[in-house]
Amino acid sequence: MPQTKIRRIAMGVFEVKKSGDGLMFNLKAGNGEVIGTSEVYNRRDSLDNGIESVKKNAPEAPIEDQTVADFEKKTCPKFEVFADKAGKTRFRLKARNGEIILASQGYASAKSCLAGVESVKKNAPDAQVTEV
Repeated sequence: MPQTKIRRIAMGVFEVKKSGDGLMFNLKAGNGEVIGTSEVYNRRDSLDNGIESVKKNAPEAPIEDQTVADFEKKTCPKFEVFADKAGKTRFRLKARNGEIILASQGYASAKSCLAGVESVKKNAPDAQVTEV
């Protein structure tokens, strides 16, 4: 009898952890890499609302690439791609109300940063929540 291989599909995960006097989360891709980090929340219900906001807004949010001249302004929710003071490219996801709900690390290139945005769009909607 032939052996059947079961292929496991890696999914994203929101990892919730303590940070100082509050709580925060990291969105990790299926490969375990952190693709976005939240602010620090004082209450668990606020953190849970932040996760739900990322799940809801990420898939539909357009990209406002502020690294190009004469970029087209987008309405929220949106991903803002920008250059930081150190010359790295970063993104932040803003909710409908304009609040930042997820922020990235600094990327060496705009191409890598845009791949990070696509990873959030792909991983956030179905990501499970875990405690660390």
